[in-house]
Amino acid sequence: MRLDLRDVARRIARDIPDGAYVNLGIGLPTLVADCVGADKEVVYHSENGILGMGPAPAPGEEDPELINAGKQPVTLLPGGAFFHHTDAFLMMRGGHVDLTVLGAFQVSERGDLANWATDDASHPPAVGGAMDLAVGARRVLVMTTHTTKAGEPKLVPRCTYPLTAAGVVDRVYTDLAVLDVTADGFLVREMVAGLTREDLQGATAARLSFADDVGVLGQRE
Repeated sequence: MRLDLRDVARRIARDIPDGAYVNLGIGLPTLVADCVGADKEVVYHSENGILGMGPAPAPGEEDPELINAGKQPVTLLPGGAFFHHTDAFLMMRGGHVDLTVLGAFQVSERGDLANWATDDASHPPAVGGAMDLAVGARRVLVMTTHTTKAGEPKLVPRCTYPLTAAGVVDRVYTDLAVLDVTADGFLVREMVAGLTREDLQGATAARLSFADDVGVLGQRE
C-alpha cells in the first residue's frame, strides 16, 4: 500500500506555489525539484550559496565548482547567482525563503522536528543548515517514510532524538499519508488507497484525527 517516494515528491510539488523561493533539504526532498511542472516558476535556494539552481547537468557536463549543499552537481538558470554561504544563511534567517522541504527522523504531534542526529553510530550527526531553515523558512514541509526500515513510527507524541527545532512543522508527507500539524496534533488530510484508519493509526505512535473529507494520496491530477 505504500506510495513510491517519487509519487510523494509529486504530491509535494503540487503544493509549491508559483513564484516561490524554495530550499530542498538533502536526501529525499531533492526529488521534488524534478516534479514541479513547467507551468510554475520556482527559484531554488541552496545554503552553500546558490539562488536559481537548474536541473542536474547532463553526464559529462558537470562543473565541479557548481554543486548544491548535498555536494550534487547542479546547473544555474538564467538570472541565477552564486555567492558566499554567509549570505545564503542570512536569506534563511531573515525569512526570505518561502518554503523548505526537509527530511526527518521524527516529527512530534506538536510539530517538533528531529532530523540531524540519532543514536545510530553509522549515521554521524550532521545538522548543516537544517536548524536555520526550520526556524527561518515561512513554511516547513517534511518528506519522509511513515516508519523506519525496522517498522518504528516516525510520527510520535514527543521526539526522542535531539531536536532540530521546536514547533515548526506545518505539514508532513509520507508514503502513507499527508498530515497537517494542528493545535490538536496530527490531522490526516490524505491516505493511500486501501489503507484503513486503523492501519494508519497502527503505524503511527502519535494520536491521529481525520479530516471530514480525507482524500486519496497518490491520485494524480
